[in-house]
Amino acid sequence: MTPLSHTRSAKRQWAGGLTVFAAVMLMIAGVLDICRGIMAIAEDDVFVTTRDYIFQFDLTSWGWIHLILGVVALIVSFGLFTAGTWARVAGVAIGGLLVIANFLALPYYPAWSIVMIIVSGFIIWALCVVRPDDL
Repeated sequence: MTPLSHTRSAKRQWAGGLTVFAAVMLMIAGVLDICRGIMAIAEDDVFVTTRDYIFQFDLTSWGWIHLILGVVALIVSFGLFTAGTWARVAGVAIGGLLVIANFLALPYYPAWSIVMIIVSGFIIWALCVVRPDDL
């Protein structure tokens, strides 16, 4: 085994690991977003109602937004296990939409929104750092 092939093998393992990491994290984020959406649609008492917030939406609307994003995130996460380019692009897009949705939902559930923004940031990073020729 030459040093060059060993380097390529290590890069391939690193890239594959990051893609699987992103897929699993996106799957977890999707499931949690589905649960969050169901809670909001049911108008659970978990959410705080904030007055005088510029981006004020109905709790049921937020529920549907999070439910749809969660379902799409789950579908894309399954695609990431195949290491398809379409899934990586869609994963970055869904990660970005999750960041935006959780930022806008900060007043309703601040701690969880911050956690989801951080998780989505790691998903985007993991999908962007891997080059197609590394896989």
